[in-house]
Amino acid sequence: MIVYGARPSPFVRKVLVFAAEKGIAVEMRPGGFGRGGEEFARASPFAKMPALQDGDFTISDSSAIITYMDTLHPEPNLIPLEARARARTIWYEEFADTIVQAAGQKIFFNRVAGRLMGLPCDPAAADRAEAEKMPDLYDYLEGVMPPSGYLVEDRFTLADIAVACPLINVSYCSEGLTSGRWPKVMAWLDSLRARPSFAAVMEKEQRSMGRAAA
Repeated sequence: MIVYGARPSPFVRKVLVFAAEKGIAVEMRPGGFGRGGEEFARASPFAKMPALQDGDFTISDSSAIITYMDTLHPEPNLIPLEARARARTIWYEEFADTIVQAAGQKIFFNRVAGRLMGLPCDPAAADRAEAEKMPDLYDYLEGVMPPSGYLVEDRFTLADIAVACPLINVSYCSEGLTSGRWPKVMAWLDSLRARPSFAAVMEKEQRSMGRAAA
């Protein structure tokens, strides 16, 4: 399988971590921001990343790619089968993709990504998102985090992967979580960043960001 995208994207990271947890071998190729050429365009006609190519099959969007991978490789189970737990897992993925990322991208783009790409940035927009949006999200997660330290079924699932990915981007350029106000969220995120699947993916993305900054 070939995954197209930019490594620092939380959506790309979500797919790469999910694949690693499933034991699925993937090849990472550039895609998006004018890169990827015809191959990426065929896999993602609207330039949405990540995109996937598996033989003659192509699809884009992280949720669609994960659904495909999970169907081909159902074990280890990362999307619960029990109805309420499954629904809760999908809720957390949607929460991450549309709510956390909406706030987090204002911070990461204006402090990191935009600068790396030489695009106009608005530091004030990042400051507002950090001060006005992120505390409510951290408060929510602190309130729902189970004693087990996993969001669903007291075990590692797609919910943890999905929610952690945009927060990792924020953590690259914000010290908000280190204030001590959200200890459960901080401990949860630290444990995930130390997990082999996350650690390996993050090491490569940090190298790619370093090359871009050089």
